[in-house]
Amino acid sequence: MLIILLGIYKKIDLYDSFVEGAKESFEMGYTLFPNLLAMILSVNILINSGFIEWFMDTFLSFINYPIELITLIVSKPISGSASLSLLNDIFTKYGVDSFIGNIASAIQGSTDTTFYVLALYYGCIGIKKTKSALFTSLLGDFVSIGVSIILCHLLLS
Repeated sequence: MLIILLGIYKKIDLYDSFVEGAKESFEMGYTLFPNLLAMILSVNILINSGFIEWFMDTFLSFINYPIELITLIVSKPISGSASLSLLNDIFTKYGVDSFIGNIASAIQGSTDTTFYVLALYYGCIGIKKTKSALFTSLLGDFVSIGVSIILCHLLLS
C-alpha cells in the first residue's frame, strides 16, 4: 500500500510501470530457463546414476559417521530439496534432538546450494568464468561443515 501511495504522490503511471516490470520478468525467465534446465537435468542424472552411493561405498566407508550424514554433506551443494529430504530421513531415523540430528541441522543451516547458485544466478547475468567462485564457495561449505561438526562435539558431548 505504501508503494501505491508513493507512486500516486509522485504522479507515476502505476499500471504502465507494473506492465513494464511484468515484461522484464518474462525476459528474465527466458534467460534463466536454460541454466535452470541444465542444473535440474544434471542433478537428476547424478542422483539416478548411483554415483553418490558408489562414492560413499568406495571412498567414505572408513569414516565413522552414519552414511546419511555423509550423503547430506555431499548432496547439500547440489540440491537444497534433496538435502532437506535427507535431513528429514535423519530426523526420522535418529530423532530431532539426537546428536546426529543436531549435526545435520547445523550442516543444513550453515552450508549453501553452491552449484545451484552458480548455475542459476551467474548464468542469469552471463558470468562464464566461475572457477574462483566455485572454489571459494565449496571451501566455505567445507569450513562450515567442519565447524558444525566441531561445535556440535564441543557443545553437545
